[in-house]
Amino acid sequence: MTKLQKALLIVLSLSTSTAFAAGGGAIVSDPGAMEGKHFDKKGKYPSSYTIKMQEMSRKTLPFEDKTDIEEAKKGFIAAPPYKTIKAEAGNVAWDMGSYDFLLQGKTFDSIHPSLQRQAVLNMAYGLYEVLPGKIYQVRGFDLANISFVKTNTGWIVFDPLTAKETAKAALDFINEKLGKRPVVAVVYSHSHGDHFGGVRGVVDEADVKSGKVQIIAPAGFMEAAVAENVYAGNAMTRRMFFQYGVLLPRSPFGHVDQSIGKNTAAGNLGLIEPTKYISQPFEEMVIDGVKMEFQNTPGTEAPAEMNTYFPEMKAFWAAENITGTIHNIYTLRGALVRDALAWSKNINNALYRYGTDAEVMFASHSWPRFGNARIQDVMRTQRDTYAYLNNEVLHQANQGVTINEIQNVYKLPESLKNKWAAHSYHGSEEHNSRAVINRYIGYWDGNPATLMPLSPKDSAPLYVEMMGGSAKIIAKGKQLYNQGKYFQGVEIVNKLVYAEPTNTAAKDLLADLFEQIGYQKESPSVRNSFLGAAYELRHGMPAGTPPKASGPDMIRGMPTELWLNSLAISMDSKKVVGKKSVINLVTPDNGEKFVVELSNSALTNIKGQQAKNPDLSITLNRADLNSVMGGTKTFDQLIQEGKAKFEGNRQAFDDLRSSLTSFTPDFELMPGTKAKAAPLKTLDPLVVQEAAELHQ
Repeated sequence: MTKLQKALLIVLSLSTSTAFAAGGGAIVSDPGAMEGKHFDKKGKYPSSYTIKMQEMSRKTLPFEDKTDIEEAKKGFIAAPPYKTIKAEAGNVAWDMGSYDFLLQGKTFDSIHPSLQRQAVLNMAYGLYEVLPGKIYQVRGFDLANISFVKTNTGWIVFDPLTAKETAKAALDFINEKLGKRPVVAVVYSHSHGDHFGGVRGVVDEADVKSGKVQIIAPAGFMEAAVAENVYAGNAMTRRMFFQYGVLLPRSPFGHVDQSIGKNTAAGNLGLIEPTKYISQPFEEMVIDGVKMEFQNTPGTEAPAEMNTYFPEMKAFWAAENITGTIHNIYTLRGALVRDALAWSKNINNALYRYGTDAEVMFASHSWPRFGNARIQDVMRTQRDTYAYLNNEVLHQANQGVTINEIQNVYKLPESLKNKWAAHSYHGSEEHNSRAVINRYIGYWDGNPATLMPLSPKDSAPLYVEMMGGSAKIIAKGKQLYNQGKYFQGVEIVNKLVYAEPTNTAAKDLLADLFEQIGYQKESPSVRNSFLGAAYELRHGMPAGTPPKASGPDMIRGMPTELWLNSLAISMDSKKVVGKKSVINLVTPDNGEKFVVELSNSALTNIKGQQAKNPDLSITLNRADLNSVMGGTKTFDQLIQEGKAKFEGNRQAFDDLRSSLTSFTPDFELMPGTKAKAAPLKTLDPLVVQEAAELHQ
């Protein structure tokens, strides 16, 4: 029996024994008595209230259903002898061993029991057979799985991970174990980076251009892949520090899982443009003897996404539409709110078109499901959970429940609570329910008092004064902490922290409250957000390298119009007050033309037009503009090289350039936390993650 199998059996037992014991009331007073030390000298162990809540969850969760355990270990062939994968730059791109504490056979009261179960299930590492002799997966090499479908002469690769290095390691490993075969095609299931970023690790771009290798993707893939999060990308990157726990050590008290996998590899992200787009709702293809039908599912988990059915194998690939979690309707790093109803309907279409025949269902995350009855049950469970989320929230909204109340009202029916596939790990019932209201009727709760609220830093002093000052608030906050009333404590101590951002006692108390809430949460996105905020309140933002940029492949894929729109966002409007200009931009190699106009402190552009009397005309090939967009060259350098031409009044260009702001993901999310502190020695070496647009 492997360590993973032993850990699964222990975690899924119904025992309420705990690895940590409470002592001295609500706060554990003897850290030396614990099995395992907290990574943070300011950190607290689970309180007696948190322990009681975890014990209650162990008694009420459906641990008797062990189907996922059997499915997660089924088909295991081999694991590599290594746990780390190096990036080309020399850093560690992937370290599965950093989560080995989950395989020690302990239950942790600092982790919600359901989340610990999910975290152990996601410890699968190595090569697995999904369908004998036909379909295989390498799991645990990145946030996603990489899947290999055997063809007459080679492999079709489904979703080549985030990083070139991890994808190459996966291809090398399967070829080592099953015999070397060439990659004849790659399928991108959707437009998130952990499903295409490693493509250069499995194919050579020259083979794609020559037609030797096909790359297949859903319609709208390229636009979505490079555009979905560009406009607010810096803000999303900063917020991703909380949702993805980027700054949290991997520890029972810190980062334990990311619900759909352990975390994201920190290697080289690439992108090769698809050679074939699936544009119809259902579209058949045969590649090297393998027959497939693609089902387009736009607007579900990603703006461009598709499932795949293999009729001759009775195998259904569910992309990221059906995995081991109810997903984000609103992702906490920030993104457009998704459509729970459309998600449900697309699962329903798949159920009636493929689910009645399929004997295996696999996906880009989690583990496969086997047997038709099991597949239909999981598909119905997730279909119904997304449908119930949409319908029940709107039912409550139509009776007056607001966006600020729904998270305390919305509950799953018991029939779904008892099914693991209905649990919200990547999403959470709280933030997903608020998202549904936001999608349909917006953020306002209908009370004029909340329509134009004071900023927290302006309202907080009023509350602090009325509550009698900081000493009374801290005393009451400690009392609420000791009573296990953590959300009530947050309500008042948060006001004090905003009113007095340098009050260390207040920030430490708020961090303590956040920490206990984080321990209690099933969703790692929510857990990481509370624990990440607690860390920053105690230490400020740790020093270190910020998340990587998305790389030259993503830059080349960005439409010129999108880049111009991004310039308008980065322009500091205060620096161009009263200035007006019109610039014609021409890129002859791709035939694009734009008018870029500055007026009324706004920068606008229109594609396919040219102004009759512009202040300035700029001509350069789009291939050369890529170097400007990627930050490797300036316009002046291109002019000197004869690759760019300016005609007219250059002042229009200089005014725009001098107004541009360089965004950095280091602004405060919690008050008084911007000052950088030395990182703790226990910080995991993989705190550097890819940019926010790579994530779910």
